[in-house]
Amino acid sequence: MIFLEIIKVKKNKKLYLDLLLLADEQENMIDKYLEAGEMFVLNDNGIKAECVVLKISAEDYELKNIAVDPAFHRQGYGKKLMDFVCDFYKDKNLYVGTGDSKITIPFYEKCGFTKSHIIKNFFVDNYSHPIFEDDTQMIDMIYLKKCSNACNGINE
Repeated sequence: MIFLEIIKVKKNKKLYLDLLLLADEQENMIDKYLEAGEMFVLNDNGIKAECVVLKISAEDYELKNIAVDPAFHRQGYGKKLMDFVCDFYKDKNLYVGTGDSKITIPFYEKCGFTKSHIIKNFFVDNYSHPIFEDDTQMIDMIYLKKCSNACNGINE
């Protein structure tokens, strides 16, 4: 019997591509960060969730992808993985970019992230096809930030 564990994946990251494609549906976009990023998988009698975090600078990291197997949505796996990542990078500033989603943004805000900045037309300019979530086309990339402990709770 396997108990819930979060594992850092160091090689053969493409083995987890199917799940990553749920959160970033264009493989060439994933290829831009997969090998350079740190990958974590949540295993609970099988892989339930995974994420990739990319170092941007000495103090800043970006959560590039987090995905939960659809069969296990709303069972707390995404939150458990997010809590782990936030603790793992607690001394760093952690960013996450997403579309203007009524589902995703509230999830990140519940995890302690606040809106940081917007990249206009990101999804239109960088994807070969329109990206939709809940019948809404994603246009702009909305960035959220969670400050490190060094910020003393003050978000920029």
